[in-house]
Amino acid sequence: MKLTRKRIAQINTRNMYILFLCCLLTTGLYGQSTRFYQQFADSEIKRFPEAWQLDHGKRLYFGYAQGLGCLAMLKVWEKTNDQRYFDYVEAWADTIINEDGDIHLYKVEAYNIDYINPGKILFTLYEKTGKEKYRLAIEKLMGQLKHHPRTLEGVYWHKLIYPHQIWLDGIYMGDPFVAAYGKFVGDSTYFDDVINQILVTAKHTRDQKTGLYYHAWDESGKQQWANKKTGQSPNFWGRSVGWWFMALVDVLDVIPADYPNRDKVVALLADLADALPRYQDDEGLWWQILDKPGAAGNYQEASVNAMFMYAYAKAANKGYIARKYKNVAEKTWSGIQKKLLKTEDDGSLTLIQCNAVAGLGGHPYRDGSYDYYINERVRENDSKATGPLIMGLIELDK
Repeated sequence: MKLTRKRIAQINTRNMYILFLCCLLTTGLYGQSTRFYQQFADSEIKRFPEAWQLDHGKRLYFGYAQGLGCLAMLKVWEKTNDQRYFDYVEAWADTIINEDGDIHLYKVEAYNIDYINPGKILFTLYEKTGKEKYRLAIEKLMGQLKHHPRTLEGVYWHKLIYPHQIWLDGIYMGDPFVAAYGKFVGDSTYFDDVINQILVTAKHTRDQKTGLYYHAWDESGKQQWANKKTGQSPNFWGRSVGWWFMALVDVLDVIPADYPNRDKVVALLADLADALPRYQDDEGLWWQILDKPGAAGNYQEASVNAMFMYAYAKAANKGYIARKYKNVAEKTWSGIQKKLLKTEDDGSLTLIQCNAVAGLGGHPYRDGSYDYYINERVRENDSKATGPLIMGLIELDK
């Protein structure tokens, strides 16, 4: 059959289209993640032009969620070498910390472990700018921890207003900072402290049957939410396990590979990595209460999925767990794109179904029940979800 010029042009156009599709398919997840981590960071900056506004912040504040969002921005800066992301973070820190290292609205006497989390960004800021006030602020935060109340076995109370309580959240807030400080000052006793806190927390919060972790443990046994025999809270709240998972991965960054008992932290990490896929649904996602996917009122929550995606991808990249586990993170990212991510009219990306906050005790009293967790407020673009999402996408690109 003789081909006309028009027919040849049609065939060439079709072949080019097929080649384009093949390139998209072979690029796969990693090409998408390269685009998405920077696109999502830019979306956050567009929504929140100043870093104190992250997590829907209403005032200039040294908040743990803002700290997490800024940590993600520093990771984007390190990945892209685009100064915009560093400047975004440094503008916040430079405004909120004075020349004496005093932090705006920070109250050491509250002994609130959440205050420590934003301090993680200060090591990089001090290294890159040389501003003495960042070093002084690091020392002030460490000064809090040197006097912070602890359980009898040496784990930080979550807050002074939550006496004798270990929360998984608090391990992420405090221990990676302590480990980084140990490296910063060249004192390995801080590594010993971190490892002990992790091992003690695991002893009191890990469930032997499921391999999952309860949100908290009350040493005193006085809290209404505490099991009378074990002291444990009653449910496996997804984000609390996400905080824990990220903490395990992040402390290993700075503790030397041959350090005594570091292998026990790696073993905890591997054990959790093995347990979690049993509770991952067919779409690749985890739910607000981990062991009850599909139950009435339960939902696919964004922060737990972002945190697990980050922790799996980073742990696999670092060799802490088998490389095959990176597939778990890839499956999660696929589910996030299908169910939890939307594109706005202006092209910015929005992460939906973020649990705004959850805790235990306080006023009004939070009892840790299933009904409590599933009925807490849900919103979009919460930094406790968007920060780990950005960092997870960077890890997927490695």
